[in-house]
Amino acid sequence: MTAKRLGIGAALAAGTLASALALAPGAAAVVPQTATIVADCGVYGAGTATLTATQDGTAATLTVTSSITAPLALAEDSIASTLTLVKAAGGTTAFTGTENPAMAAGDSVTVGPLAGTVAAGDSLEAFGGSLEMVIFGITVTCTAQGPQAPGPFVFE
Repeated sequence: MTAKRLGIGAALAAGTLASALALAPGAAAVVPQTATIVADCGVYGAGTATLTATQDGTAATLTVTSSITAPLALAEDSIASTLTLVKAAGGTTAFTGTENPAMAAGDSVTVGPLAGTVAAGDSLEAFGGSLEMVIFGITVTCTAQGPQAPGPFVFE
């Protein structure tokens, strides 16, 4: 009979734990997690770029990896970047930072993760916004030439 009580107790404990986990709030997620754009950076070049988004509550990050190449070697964390995305509800949201990997001349330009703040339900699009990078004191501005695919980032 003792083994039977232990079995029932274990089953009740497992059931209680499963219920608690089912009711626990999940981690916030952004959909889609990646999107692509065609970017034009003026005299500095044009090409495709992939934007990768993450979210943790109201904190979000975006990393931009492009096919546009660095004309010179760039040191790690040497590019000050601001990525401005357009909100579907109006206004903009900025993601900023000085994070980038070291790049040799000819490497694809990557910046981020760039940090920003989002609200539940925010729908953010690169088209109409811009990416400004300050490299060796020179500001390079890139803009999307059309909507991002597969669609805007929607934050939970």
